[in-house]
Amino acid sequence: MAAVAHHVLNPAVQAWMERLPAPHKALFLDRDGVINLDHGYVHTPAGTDWVPGIFELVRSAMAAGYIPVVVTNQAGIARGLYDEAAFVAYTHWVHEEFAARGACIAATFFCPHHPEAGRGDYLRQCLCRKPKPGMILAAIESMGIDPVRSVLVGDKSSDIEAARAAGVGRSILVAPGGVGLEAIRAMFDREAA
Repeated sequence: MAAVAHHVLNPAVQAWMERLPAPHKALFLDRDGVINLDHGYVHTPAGTDWVPGIFELVRSAMAAGYIPVVVTNQAGIARGLYDEAAFVAYTHWVHEEFAARGACIAATFFCPHHPEAGRGDYLRQCLCRKPKPGMILAAIESMGIDPVRSVLVGDKSSDIEAARAAGVGRSILVAPGGVGLEAIRAMFDREAA
């Protein structure tokens, strides 16, 4: 039942983070449906279609002093559709794509478990699979994040439940495909001004 903090850090963002006042405020982002369109178990560049406005949202959050952190359930790993190595390689590619657009992701925390459909060690009840808060709590602890000053953007109620359980100050539910990102971007733009 223990949480396992699986994550991929982006070392290129470390120097920028160190210049920000601590404790840090974070923009937590769900992945499928918020960052990329959810075509089901997306794990390759060829299968990736970006949600319109996601790069602009992340740039605006960074300008307002937020550290972008992805928190994502990855049942495709649990189901054996792809392995952790493939997911990590894909995540590095995602981080590079964001960086190329001036929108850096500091880290991606992921849960590879599933309580019913997982195979082998991935078949388990855990504390990291949303709506449990384990991924967010691991990010808070390892990255020096102040949850109260942080924001989570998700497209499912499980994202919002995880944010609330972790003490994240503001959680925002958007429609799948990122409908509503423009209003969130405007919020960050006002804060940065």
